[in-house]
Amino acid sequence: MFANTLVFPVLAAVLAASGVRAQIYGDATYYYPNGGYGACGAPLQNTDYIVALSADQYANGANCWRHIGVNYNGKFVDATIGDLCPGCAFGSIDLSPVAFEALASLDKGRIPVSWNFE
Repeated sequence: MFANTLVFPVLAAVLAASGVRAQIYGDATYYYPNGGYGACGAPLQNTDYIVALSADQYANGANCWRHIGVNYNGKFVDATIGDLCPGCAFGSIDLSPVAFEALASLDKGRIPVSWNFE
């Protein structure tokens, strides 16, 4: 528990500040923004390549509009941070349907991914 709540977020912040692209591991799920306003303050569409981050990685909005590169099973997608995923654990992300489908069928529902801030 201690490592997830303190060590990993601090390590990720140090690596990001140094310019190192640390790989982060977690699960990806998807959600439908349906044109609603994301936590970053703009309307988000299901057809936008959008990602919602865990509260730790969302960092009170400090990472809004940054891009992340997501990898799964030899596939890659670039997604823009536009929302907060309050139910996501550190490293896990919630993608728009179009971003998720670039990696896997929606039927999968949840996939293990690696990603990094770009």
